[in-house]
Amino acid sequence: MLTQSSNSQLIIHRIFAEQTVPLRHSVLWPDHPKSYVLLREDDAGYHYGAFLEGVPDPVAVVSVFDEALPQPTPDGEVGCVPSLRFRKFACDPKYQGQGIGTRLLRHVFDDAVSNEKIPMCVVWCDARVSAASWYERKEIGMERFGEVFFKDSIEYIRMRGVVTTPKEEARCSTEPGAISQ
Repeated sequence: MLTQSSNSQLIIHRIFAEQTVPLRHSVLWPDHPKSYVLLREDDAGYHYGAFLEGVPDPVAVVSVFDEALPQPTPDGEVGCVPSLRFRKFACDPKYQGQGIGTRLLRHVFDDAVSNEKIPMCVVWCDARVSAASWYERKEIGMERFGEVFFKDSIEYIRMRGVVTTPKEEARCSTEPGAISQ
């Protein structure tokens, strides 16, 4: 939902990793060198941008990776749930609060499920604690898990969620071993 004063159409599509760097840097870590926002695994990821008509650069970006969700088991071991991790999610502050970030993440989740990039329907991220309530909103539907940790001086918490199409809801869970085939 773009603000009513906006006549621009939102267009979301895959982009190159390099196209994510300016927003990653300016929004997430502006006090660090640009190299700080580059990920070793960028070449293996899927990168998405949200574009407004007439604006040449993306106004929101996110990178997604096939990365298992580590889960502690009752006996203290760490099991893994096949999943998709999203990282470096950033929206230009001029466009925040207009539903662009929500639409971008929903598009990524829907695309992943429809293209079977998420074998078990689970998505997760490391979220800034200051943004965790945004991820918990109904439109995104993620939940916190694990302990708070720090990256530099910023508090983070792990978030996870289940992404489904209506027919898949019964088979998806974030619990290890609870996902039926």
